[in-house]
Amino acid sequence: MKKEGVLRPVRGKRILAILAAGGLTLAAAACGDAPDETPAGGSSSAAAAAYKACMVTDTGGIDDKSFNASAWAGLEAAKAEASNVDPKYVASSSEADYEPGLRSFVSQKCDFILAVGGLMGDATTKVAKESADSQFGIVDSGSGNTNVFPMQFATQQAAFLAGYLAAGYTKSGKVATYGGLKIPPVTIFMDGFADGVAYHNTAKGTKVEVLGWDKAKQNGTFAESFVDQNKGKSITQTLVSQGADIVMPVAGGTGLGTAQVAKDSAGKTSVIWVDQDGCKSAEQYCDVFLTTVVKNIEDAVKTAVVTGAKGEALAASPGYIGTLENDGVGIAPYNQFDSKVDAALKAEVDKLKADIIAGTVKVESASAPA
Repeated sequence: MKKEGVLRPVRGKRILAILAAGGLTLAAAACGDAPDETPAGGSSSAAAAAYKACMVTDTGGIDDKSFNASAWAGLEAAKAEASNVDPKYVASSSEADYEPGLRSFVSQKCDFILAVGGLMGDATTKVAKESADSQFGIVDSGSGNTNVFPMQFATQQAAFLAGYLAAGYTKSGKVATYGGLKIPPVTIFMDGFADGVAYHNTAKGTKVEVLGWDKAKQNGTFAESFVDQNKGKSITQTLVSQGADIVMPVAGGTGLGTAQVAKDSAGKTSVIWVDQDGCKSAEQYCDVFLTTVVKNIEDAVKTAVVTGAKGEALAASPGYIGTLENDGVGIAPYNQFDSKVDAALKAEVDKLKADIIAGTVKVESASAPA
């Protein structure tokens, strides 16, 4: 399917989704600039042309192999496309540092201030209200402020495909998922995954069980962290001991613990990664990634920043909603599993994607925004 512009509003039938991000705090020492910033002694014309794009990350930092890394890649991609873009970031280490990080960038007169993660919604709304002349953006959250450009993703659509795939691929008849925190940007993945498995069971007469999440009760397993790999390992070991042979962690860097358990299983356990294609973001674990539920944060951020750098307005309403239809969400290639996944199953997943886009298959989640 031809990729559409990521800032195209979604019209007609759409399935909205807020997405994932962990809670953070600002590690003031962890601040990074692009390597080729305009030097202090540069010409006034060059300084005037610079478009300062400044990002406050979540706790995982820009190397979380997940949503923070995707957002930073978007800023770097924007600089590659528009040479006047000057990207920088500050990493968070707890929620207490959201507001200081955002205010710091207001003081630095950044042209675009990006908050990464649904948990930053309240802080972003507060600081944006106080700083009406500043342009903000936020990943995985809506906003009532006219100066905040929201970027949200209907990840339940893509996770539905991953659930169907997992149900068709499992050998044990049990698959699993767990989250970093019990927040809508996380549970929306888990809802879609569980529904995809249920859809396969209905269509194929199978009885694949989902461990770690009960959609009806909206209750399941959470690591209470987006960075604790040891917790990811222990949760995964428990799920595997209960019979799961495919696990989808929706937990940022915590999920790397799951990947390690799979790596150590000698092929008995597979992983469905989230956010960035795992074979690109965590290449050392590519041999255990069945696929990835991709949230195309990189392109959304890049396009927003490039639009702003051109002097064009960023409309807070409707903002951006990533769907299967506009390639804002999807599943990654099967990579090293390509020869292992049955051709008929691949075709069914492709057909299911087309049916979701057409609206003949509905994917819903309690975590989807109104």
